[in-house]
Amino acid sequence: MNENEMAAVRALVEKSGCLHSPELVEEMVMTALRLGRDDSSVADLKLFVRAFKEMRYAAKVFRPYAGRRKVAVFGSARLSPETAEFRMAEEMGRRLVERDFMVITGGGDGVMGAAQKGAGRENSFGLNIRLPFEQRANATIHGDKKLINFNYFFTRKVNFVKETDAFVLFPGGFGTQDEGFECLTLMQTGKAKITPLVLLDTPDGRYWETWEFFIKNDLLRMKLISPTDFHLFKIFHDSDAAIDHILHFYKVFRSYRWVREKMVIRLAARLCDRSLEVLNDQFKGILVSGRIEQVGALPEEAEETAIAGLPRLVLTPQKTDFGMLRLLIDSINNSETED
Repeated sequence: MNENEMAAVRALVEKSGCLHSPELVEEMVMTALRLGRDDSSVADLKLFVRAFKEMRYAAKVFRPYAGRRKVAVFGSARLSPETAEFRMAEEMGRRLVERDFMVITGGGDGVMGAAQKGAGRENSFGLNIRLPFEQRANATIHGDKKLINFNYFFTRKVNFVKETDAFVLFPGGFGTQDEGFECLTLMQTGKAKITPLVLLDTPDGRYWETWEFFIKNDLLRMKLISPTDFHLFKIFHDSDAAIDHILHFYKVFRSYRWVREKMVIRLAARLCDRSLEVLNDQFKGILVSGRIEQVGALPEEAEETAIAGLPRLVLTPQKTDFGMLRLLIDSINNSETED
């Protein structure tokens, strides 16, 4: 686009009242105009428009609840209320809310409906997918403003990953397996934030052990994955133990972001000097250069005013083994702090 056209876009964005990150809004407008000039097909344009509308609407629905952590619960829509898995999912939903989490599901019946029944309507989100069969909103979330209907699986998946602070998977079919492998793939490749991934079954269930056997016996044996990838998930047969695992993940660790090649880890409290030395000794093998340093907020984080006061750990790790970065977070949560 030439300078006059870019100036016209800037004027339009300014006139529209977009005060937050207007330069990014300008980029979206210019990208849309370029699509029109690219002689894109009607089918492509319809896909882009609908996907963009779905992403915008979902962000609007989630925004008022940004201050609360959320757990996504996956599992079969076909399991009836008489099954042990259904009862366990309902109990899981209730106990998550007792610990101040909100629950996100696909909005359907079975495990999803059970988890939302336990969590209650006011503490639930439903990310429903429009299908010709099976997937309809469960009674708990039906008609609620936090039920979002998606036409595309990919926009739905983006919102699950973007908004979720932990994942819990019960036994399920292709959809559950798809969600689980998607989460693992995104964390393994660094395309999604590292979060707890819990594989939960009834006390006498063997669903996830059978799944893990395939992962070990075939994928690991053939060197298609790495041994440290197993740090990205954990199997449980007890709801309380699974929730304790999620809570422990956020004991000292709060969040992280990348500032170019540096990983900036936000903490609830400063680590003591001895704990920092232990981390440097334990994880020196994953560093490209330098050490793990304890600092304040970086200039690049200036827009995140709500967490400006949190202490940080800054390191430059290799981006080839995110299982080890999960271990680093675990070690941080087991470290002594100054408070």
